Amino acid sequence: MDNQDRFKQAYRCIPFSKSKNSDLEFGDKILMPVSALHELMKRETPYPWLFQIKKYYNPVRVSHCGVLEFTAEEGSIVVPDWMMENLNLQQGELVMVENALLPAGKYLKLQPHSTRFIQLSNPKAVLEKNLRNFSCLSTGDTLMITHNDEKFFINILETKPGPAICLIGTDCEADFSSPLDYKEPDKVEQNAPAEIEKKENEERTVFRPFMGKGRRLDGEPVEMVKDDNLSTTTTTTGGCAGGSTTTLGSRKKRGTLVFGSKGIETKTPKRSSDGDDLEVEEKQVQKFQPFMGKKNVLGKRSL
Repeated sequence: MDNQDRFKQAYRCIPFSKSKNSDLEFGDKILMPVSALHELMKRETPYPWLFQIKKYYNPVRVSHCGVLEFTAEEGSIVVPDWMMENLNLQQGELVMVENALLPAGKYLKLQPHSTRFIQLSNPKAVLEKNLRNFSCLSTGDTLMITHNDEKFFINILETKPGPAICLIGTDCEADFSSPLDYKEPDKVEQNAPAEIEKKENEERTVFRPFMGKGRRLDGEPVEMVKDDNLSTTTTTTGGCAGGSTTTLGSRKKRGTLVFGSKGIETKTPKRSSDGDDLEVEEKQVQKFQPFMGKKNVLGKRSL
């Protein structure tokens, strides 16, 4: 279409919330005056009728929209509130509206503002239902959709095959990016259970010898006393009369197990009539000597 045949007109914008058609603000369609319909038909503008909308003065941003009805007052158009926010428009501000030919959309990348949207039971179904109210989308727009009387705002991060696409009569793939308020879980807290489990496993696998408690045959408790000065371990079986104390000297080499009484010395103190120690006599335990008996022969003297 030649530039001379394109529809192009300036209008004063009014938000849907300030008009009697406030229930029509969901979607991207605007209301235009009936004179616009005559101009479009006169120029034989191809369907679907899609428009580029921007500020008349200092057009920093550009958006696109469709048309719902031709019932607006002459010289003005009625625009959804979210679209006016995207374009930073004030009520009554002058805008330029020009018809546009947009390619069929193939791909959308969206970013919800809130994690609440992706927590819905089926966010893609909710999105598909709401996008039926949209005829086109532009990269950089922030559109508003509703679900169960709850409003959700979604950024349009990318559109393919162009910066603005038509959604009428096409299958468009949608992809979601992380919501604006999404926060990564704390790595320290995330790894804490694993660290605790690892530590518990290590504690279970460490070998701790002789951790059990001693038991006496008569049921009396056994108290373990460690004497650091003598480097000995004393096992006290006391608590009742006749209890005994056994002291194992540190003469034994550590790491060596010794069986029997071989090599163990005993000291027997001699006491006077008044109870004082006089001397200590050491006796060596006699060694076991096998086969020391005498041989006897029947009818003969012993050998």
